[in-house]
Amino acid sequence: MVIHRPDFIVIGAMKSATTTLHEQLAHQPGLFMSRPKEPNYFSDDAVYARGWQWYSSLFRSANPGDLRGESSTHYAKLPTYPQTVGRLVRDLPVLKLIYLMRHPIDRLISHYVHEITCGRIRVTFSQAIYRHSELIDYSRYAMQLRPFLEAYGVRNVLPVFFPRIVNHSQQELERIGRFLGHQNPLVWDAAMQPQNAGKDRLRFSPIREALVQAPVLAGLRQRILPRQLSQSLKGLWRASIDPPRLPYAQAAYLREIFDADLAELGSWLGITIDCENFHDVTTDRAHDWLMLSDPRRLSRRSGFLA
Repeated sequence: MVIHRPDFIVIGAMKSATTTLHEQLAHQPGLFMSRPKEPNYFSDDAVYARGWQWYSSLFRSANPGDLRGESSTHYAKLPTYPQTVGRLVRDLPVLKLIYLMRHPIDRLISHYVHEITCGRIRVTFSQAIYRHSELIDYSRYAMQLRPFLEAYGVRNVLPVFFPRIVNHSQQELERIGRFLGHQNPLVWDAAMQPQNAGKDRLRFSPIREALVQAPVLAGLRQRILPRQLSQSLKGLWRASIDPPRLPYAQAAYLREIFDADLAELGSWLGITIDCENFHDVTTDRAHDWLMLSDPRRLSRRSGFLA
């Protein structure tokens, strides 16, 4: 039996353009991206229980010689999914990983709006940052990256920053292609719209979910509802949520947490980075691990040269 394995995985961070990158990669010759985009196989216990044969089947349609990938942001969601790295190393000991990073507070706000529209958070933003620790944890990039760097080494983990990929899309995509070992330069399709944007999300509604999930209604709905009318009906549930304002006390609280995490991340990259300068530092040029250029600098302290 032929075993189909991914060559690389986009592991996060959530709300940092991972869906857009997945779709851009899926349109490149010589690359094959999984459907669904986020199988969450190594993170979610119920999915992992489906077994390797199910996961392998996601890559069965790839052409010979294609580089195969998937994009599951659950993989970089500690401490929610603590088994992920162990399962990855056991099942995929040779693997390349791509990790996208957005300004930690911007990512947190987008995450909060996402959870509000899904109905999983029902409190104000000021309440949520204290009650829902995952909002902060998923923006602590050094914390999320450390186990992957220790498991796979710096040469197999590519840091990509959201401002850079937004403002210098073609250059970053070419850099990703070189990291993956693709034979030809990748080409960014500017005609493709950003994917999974918060403004396009539909607010949670039990009625809509029942209608969408009902198998008897699915075919009927597709036959009798014109696309224009279908889009108009979606507008009834479209999330029109303005990003919450960040009170001074909460902003200071978050900056203190994230500045400490970014300082650690910056030490691995050889840059000074915090919430104040995040956009400027990450837009102008691409950054890679300092250990690549001088492995003696951090290898003893961090152990990332595995």
